[in-house]
Amino acid sequence: MTKEGELDIKDLELIDMDSETQPMTADGAVAAEKNGTVKIKVPEEEVKFTGLSKDELMKVAGTAGWVRTRWVLLGLFWLGWLGMLAGAIVIIVQAPRCQPIPEMNWWNDGPLYQIDDLAAFTEEGQIKGVEDKLDMLNQLKVKGLLLGPFHQAQANQLSTLDLQKIDPTKGTLEELQSLMEKAHKKGISVVLDLTPNYLGNKPWFSGGKSVEVLEKLKEAAKYWLDLGVDGIKVSDLGAASAMADWPSIPDTTLNNDTETELPRKKALIGVVSGKSVSQVSELLNTSSVNLLVSDLLTNITGGLERAQAIELLLERNDQRNVGWTLGVATSTHLANEAKTPELVKLYQLLLFTLPGTPVFLYGDEIGLQAQGKESPMMLWDIEKPEEVAAVNKTAEADRQAREENRNWFKTLSDLRGKERSLLHGEYHTLNSSGSALAYLRLWDQSDRYVVAVNWGSAPATLTPRSTGKAELPTEAVVRLSTDSELKAETMVSLKAITLGPGRGVLLQFPFTS
Repeated sequence: MTKEGELDIKDLELIDMDSETQPMTADGAVAAEKNGTVKIKVPEEEVKFTGLSKDELMKVAGTAGWVRTRWVLLGLFWLGWLGMLAGAIVIIVQAPRCQPIPEMNWWNDGPLYQIDDLAAFTEEGQIKGVEDKLDMLNQLKVKGLLLGPFHQAQANQLSTLDLQKIDPTKGTLEELQSLMEKAHKKGISVVLDLTPNYLGNKPWFSGGKSVEVLEKLKEAAKYWLDLGVDGIKVSDLGAASAMADWPSIPDTTLNNDTETELPRKKALIGVVSGKSVSQVSELLNTSSVNLLVSDLLTNITGGLERAQAIELLLERNDQRNVGWTLGVATSTHLANEAKTPELVKLYQLLLFTLPGTPVFLYGDEIGLQAQGKESPMMLWDIEKPEEVAAVNKTAEADRQAREENRNWFKTLSDLRGKERSLLHGEYHTLNSSGSALAYLRLWDQSDRYVVAVNWGSAPATLTPRSTGKAELPTEAVVRLSTDSELKAETMVSLKAITLGPGRGVLLQFPFTS
């Protein structure tokens, strides 16, 4: 070709060769260096590290450096292990010891509920009516039913006394056995009141008949305990235990406990009224009963006197044998003893938080009150607000008050069963006045509880003092309260607790080492 317009064939071949050796750019064009050289990118192969082979490891395993390294690592492992072991031992040794839990009996686990008049408690007026109410009693965390007396007897006629037969108007043996079976499935024990002359003037008759009466009682106790009854209750224990043959009665219940097939321990429960704290304490030590229920709180009304009586009784006796009530000893309802609706809740709080077993009469949970000498009819309208509201507003207000009392009772019963300080903890008086009392309940490392109650008609201020067992914190949280000025879950100063008339409060604070 000519030089003016055409390229030489040789030049075209060189251009083609250059384009093939140029690297491609992102848009597919050939990238050429200015100086005419060409960059070619060669992909690198991935290099994998396979570690040393077995033969290579064997060659170096026995060298001095590796041997020394292994010994150092082994020593460090054992030093670390021994250090952790020593630390654990130090923690265990220095940690505060847990106080052993005392052995509790079924009558210590929750409230006892007395039904002394079947006709007033149920519409049927018989034993089978109680069975229908077991679910309600279970909701209240009741652990024992005190039933009767309902054995055959005529007033002041010893010849008619038959402690082993049920009055036909009250029910049958089959009904009692059915009640016991279903109660036991719910964890509720059944106790029979075998007070002999319960319809007469004197519970134990008169005229030198003690030997015959006690022999009948001994035979009946063995009969009922063998049938599965969980305990025997008698009134006027002072008169009964003064009889020469009384020791045979506790022996009957104790001997019955040796039968390994029995599911629960048997109880002998005594009731006294009109006794001083020294007399009650003496009866506890000499009568051999498992639980003694007295009316000390009814007879002693001053704050200082009540504090002294409680301390004296607990110093001399095991709290597991002490029963507290406000009316059961004389078959009087709590609301009649309390006098005012406000005090019903206060005394429920007191009974559930004192060390020992709280004992209630049927209807005490709703504030049932007798209007005369006759036993008041139990009211079952709490779960029927629509029916009551249809009557009138006053009836509905009364129903709501009963429901509020029952909920309060249920809350206290549930709390007592869960908190060790309330269930079997120590008792310490913190302060008292003419009509008010404050005390501390504590157990080992569990939460502590301060109870303050004012049953007087005027406001009262209590100044709790620390005890040798526990220093009080500056403040505590309100757990339960009947005082509108002390709201639940709020903090209250423990330097001074002011309560309105007829009010009570339960305070809680944690254990600190």
